[in-house]
Formats: sequence, structure tokens, C-alpha cells
Amino acid sequence: MVGRAAYIAVDWGTTNRRAYAVASDGTVLETLRDERGVLSLAPDAYPAEISALRARFGVDPVIAVGMVGSSRGWCEAPYVDAPATLERLAASCREAAPHVRIVPGVALRDGRRPDVMRGEEIQILGAIHAGTAPATALFCQPGTHNKWVETVDGAITTFTTVMTGELFALLRAHGILAGMLDGVVSDGAPFRRGLRRGIASGNLAATLFEVRAGLLLDRLEPSEAAAYASGVLIGADVATREDLSRRPVYLLGGGDLNVLYAAAVSELGGTPITVPDGATTAGIHAIWSLSA
Repeated sequence: MVGRAAYIAVDWGTTNRRAYAVASDGTVLETLRDERGVLSLAPDAYPAEISALRARFGVDPVIAVGMVGSSRGWCEAPYVDAPATLERLAASCREAAPHVRIVPGVALRDGRRPDVMRGEEIQILGAIHAGTAPATALFCQPGTHNKWVETVDGAITTFTTVMTGELFALLRAHGILAGMLDGVVSDGAPFRRGLRRGIASGNLAATLFEVRAGLLLDRLEPSEAAAYASGVLIGADVATREDLSRRPVYLLGGGDLNVLYAAAVSELGGTPITVPDGATTAGIHAIWSLSA
């Protein structure tokens, strides 16, 4: 039990959950990580989950972000339209239960294409609030659904979601490449070759079939296929950005994917900058401070 905590911050994702006991000055006192994501919970299970978190951390107020506020989560917190700031998010929180607030996501409704995010906005605006990224910047958040996000004066103005990670997972598990992509993916020669091929490709679907053809014709080693295919996908993703040489790219999220995306950004003449951990809790603390 943590007696000095002021509230509980919860980053409630699709498959995982991270909960933090946070002091009034923003210090994280204790952390819980588990696989109690929204896909593992029915809507009526959340009150018991909240009670368990309160019992563990010994504090009552809860601020939750992420997929918990989606149509697949506990209760829907309607999207805030871009441009979105911490102040607008704080003013639009939904009270799911007494002393439990859910932070909304951000939507692009106007213009030529729609897009949405839940959870990523807190990480980006938290990094800006904490001073680990500038108020006007280009961000990249590698993951199952990679996000390219632009901010101006501390507001999220536009973003693009790319299903790069999900496509790789689907190729690994289903279809003609299933069973061929079981090798290790890391930043090495096979990944770099795939990266350059993906950047140059004008037809991603055809380029991906080259993985199978390369294996059949002894142009690609079986142990290299996964890294090569990952490089193709990430290269094609990063190649859609035409502004990488004009400004740094701030990478959020950490882990192996950040290393791969940093390599891709560098390959295209950009400058990748990794944002330190703590952006999500910094963003949630800012929401708590604004609405306390």
C-alpha cells in the first residue's frame, strides 16, 4: 500500500494495462503491469478492477487513458477533435464512476480522410509538457498501429495511423508467407536490405511477394526472411514521409521497434530522437493538475 499517493493513473490498452500510484508532485510511487487489457474484460468487470487497484494502492481517485474509453472498453469517452491540447482533453474527461475519469481520444473528422487515436495523445502531449520534446514537432510512435503525429504550439494538429505492425503479424500468421517469417527481427544486414527495398518500392504487395520468391529461388536465406520482410514494411511506411530531412523525428514508445524506425528515419536522411520514458504519466499528471 502506498500512503502518499494522490491518485491512480491507468494506461489501459487493448491487451495490456499499466497502473501507477502517483504523488501530488507527479512522482510515480508504485507500478503495476499486467495483461488485463480491454479485450480480457467485460464491461461489467471494470468496477471490480477499479476496487482492486484502490485496495492495492490505497488511494481513491483514478484517471484512465487508452482503449478503456473506446466502444470496446468500459464506457465510451467521445473523441476531441484536432487540434487537441491537454486543456481540451482535461475539460472533456468522462466520469465513468465516482472519482473515476476517463480521458478522451483525438479524432480527425474534417479534410480528406478520417483518423482516430486513444492513448497516444497523452504520451505526445505529456512529452511536450515534461519538456522532453518541443511544442512544435513531428512524432513517430512505433507499434501495432504506428502513428505519425504533428504538433503546433503544444496542440496535436494532424496525424496518420499506419497498420505496419499489424500487417507484419498477419503475414507471419496467415497466408502464403506463414511459416516463413519465424526468424529474429533485428537491425542488421537483412533488415537494412529490406528497408532499402521497401523505401524504393512503388508496389508494397508485389514487393512482399518477393520474399516468397526470394526464398524459393535461393535469393534469400530462411533465417533472414523475417527481418527482411519487416524492413520492407517499415521502409514503405517511413518512405511516405516527405519531410524527414527538414526536421527531427521524435520517437516515442521505446523497445526494439524504436530501434528499427530510427534506422529507417536515418536511411531517409532524417534525424531520429528518442524521447525518454515517462511521457504517459507526465501527460496524465497534467490532466490531473488541470482538473483537480
